[in-house]
Formats: sequence, structure tokens, C-alpha cells
Amino acid sequence: MRRRNFVKASGLGVTALSASRVVGANDRIHIGLIGCGGRGRGVARSMREAPDVAYTAVADVYSVNAELAREWAGPDAKAFRDFRELLERTDVDAVHIATPDHWHAIASVLACEAGKDVFVEKPTSLTVREGRAMVSAARKYNRIVQVGTQHRSAPHFMKIAEIVQRGDIGEVKFVRIWNYANHTLNPLRPEAGREPPPELDWDMYLGPSPKVPFDPHRFLGTYRYFWDYSGGYITDFGNHRLDTMQQIMNVTAPRAISASGGLLVLKDGRETPDFLTVTYEYDGFIATYEGSNLNNHGMGGRTPGHRYYNARGEWDQPNGMAFYGTEATIYAERIGWEIFPEPDTAFIAGRRRTGEDAPPPPPRRQRAPSVKRIWENVEEPTKAHCLNFIECLRSRKTPNADIEIGHRGTSIALLGNIAMKTGKKLRWDAQKEDFSAAPDASAMLTRKLRKPYDWIKL
Repeated sequence: MRRRNFVKASGLGVTALSASRVVGANDRIHIGLIGCGGRGRGVARSMREAPDVAYTAVADVYSVNAELAREWAGPDAKAFRDFRELLERTDVDAVHIATPDHWHAIASVLACEAGKDVFVEKPTSLTVREGRAMVSAARKYNRIVQVGTQHRSAPHFMKIAEIVQRGDIGEVKFVRIWNYANHTLNPLRPEAGREPPPELDWDMYLGPSPKVPFDPHRFLGTYRYFWDYSGGYITDFGNHRLDTMQQIMNVTAPRAISASGGLLVLKDGRETPDFLTVTYEYDGFIATYEGSNLNNHGMGGRTPGHRYYNARGEWDQPNGMAFYGTEATIYAERIGWEIFPEPDTAFIAGRRRTGEDAPPPPPRRQRAPSVKRIWENVEEPTKAHCLNFIECLRSRKTPNADIEIGHRGTSIALLGNIAMKTGKKLRWDAQKEDFSAAPDASAMLTRKLRKPYDWIKL
């Protein structure tokens, strides 16, 4: 079917093709890569390490990246500028979507309609309504959809969830999440008046987002600094850790959100905040998120011999999560975790007294034997996450980061941005996926897709 007929066949821009062939346990799986930048090609390498997996088609609006991916995939792979042509191919079983965030929902929904299974990078979507549309499409067309939140395939986070939910570290009433990096060392440089390179279809890159003149900062590595294409640091780095916090604490949504932040230092043309702090109120505990582009340090303190994710200095911990229990604290990150038991000495309220009238010291508290000082480094989980996706294509089992899980994890990050923009403490109705009595906030749960790229209904 030619693309013009493919597009004409449905008011949404794509018709529901017959479902892809049923992949057997020993069949070769053929994947199409949509979005061929560094992240897409990097994860594709991990995906192809699974047995009997081949990338047979690639698509990117920037032909330079498409050609790089095609050369890597092999001489039989086909390259396209319009990903809908890739979706027409009957020799593609699943697609791997690694476009900028503003294309995730459209590409995923159309892929499900075309009978393809989907691996989509995080954040799942640019808005909450788009994420829900992705879930609906996956369920309607019975597709396997895995979100690229690879923490969900990390055994140490599963272990931490068991420890916390069993009560081994006591009651956890506060969780802290942080992402730090110093962007003041490399601010954006104005580059007004430049024309897009001939290898780039700028209009299709913008796609459903507003049409604006070409700006190299809105393209490739720095697009996350602009609201039209991303939610900034919290939906990039924060998305992983907010989702893991919900996994470990066994929750799916907060009941209230408040936030502060903005562009405090970096007045270099970016739009997303250089500092953001969000407070999430859940039933039973409070979680905070800190996203800073002004400092590398994050949490200080290191255990000798322990590796820390993206650590740059001698003492910094630029990314992490801390679960504060009454018996111990767990620090956790992508490549390791630590338990710090509470000190054995009890706190004595009131003024310290000496002499004959001083009360006897309280008895020493007996600590649960399960709380011990532990530190462990682990493997980065991207390969395991890719393997889980491939296994689920064969078994049709629910993947570790199913689209419903991915949607809820991304939604938490998006809610933080909305709270910052409104400056209000917002009440969240998780069942309706809407705010209570905050129409200005509710309006930010969706966006109007620019024609002619309004290919899905929100």
C-alpha cells in the first residue's frame, strides 16, 4: 500500500492494518527504529544483542541520522524520512520509538493501529491526555508496549521494594529524589537567522508542535530546554526516579502536588526551569523532587569503593533517591544502593541534667536484625530491559514497564511542571486523571496538535 493511500484510508492519518504475524519462540524478530539519534541507536544495540533480533527499517526526519542507523542495521535495512512508510511494511514486527518527546504519542498510537508492538522511550508523552491515548491504543489493538524506564528491569529496585514494603527499615514517611547537573558551565549561545540543514525536514520535525523558525537549540541534544518538545529535566532524568519511587512505595499517584522553580540563573533562551522542587503528597507519606541545572553536587557523602551514577567530583551524588525509615535509610540509584541503619542511641527530650536528680539512661533499643549496613553496585539495566521486551514479544506477557506503568510514571513528572506553572497546590483525582477545581491546571493536561500532524485524537 502506498503512503498516500495508507493516509487516505483513515481520518486519523493511518488505517488499522492486519495484526503483525505471531512471533514464535524461535522466529527472528524484525524491528523498525523511529528516531535514529544517539539514544535510539544506543538502545538499538542493546536490543539487537537479544537472540534472533534484526533492525530491518529505520526512519528519521534528519537523513544524516537515518543513514547512520541504516548503515549500522545492515545492507538490507531500508531508510525513510516519514515513519508512516515504515509502519506500512509487513516485514516489521515491532517499532522502537526514540524521537523527541513531542512525537512519542502519535508514533505509538499509529504503530498500535498498524499492528506493531512498541518500545517507546521515556517520557511516555508530552501531556497526560496523550499518555492515556497510548494506553487505550495498546489495549484496543492488543499490543505489547514497553516504556524505556529501564529501572523497572533492575533486580535491586525489586529487592528494595520488598525491603521497604515489608517494613524492614521501619515506617517510611519521607522520600527524597534529586537530579543535579551544572549547565552554567555551558549555556546556550544565540544562533538566530540560521536556515535548517538540507538533510532536515524541519516542518515534520516540529510536527504537532507550533511552527517556529529553525533554531539549532530546538533540535537534537538541547530540545529538552523547550516546552514544545519536552517537559525539561523532571521528565527526562526525574521520570525514571519518580517511577521507581512509586514502584518501591507501591503507589500509583499522589493526591496533592505543589512546586516552586523557574529560570533562576540561566537566561540563555531556554524555557524549561533551571531549578525545580516539587512536593508530592501521597496517602501515608510525602515525596520531594529536586531538579537543578545549577550545581553538580546533589547529595554529598560517599562510601569508599562504591560507584555512583554520573558522579563527577570526589564527594558528589548528582542523582538518587533516599527512603527515610524509622529504622534505617536507603540510598538508591541505577547502578547501586546502600542501607544506613539508624544510630543505636535514643534521643532524650528536654534539657540535659547532671547530678543526683538525673534520671537513669533509657534502655538501649534493640534493632531488627534485618537492618544491616549494606552497599552494593549492580549492572546498568538497559540490556535487561531490552531483553524483557523481546521475551514479551514472543510470550505475549505483560512487560516490566507496561504502557500503563509508564504513563503513570510520566504523569507524575508532568504534574510537577503544571504545579510550578500555576503556582498552586493542586489536588489530583487519579481515577478521573484530572485536577479538582483547577480548570487552568486541567487545561495543561492536553495540547492542540498542529495541522496537518493532528493524526490522533486526544
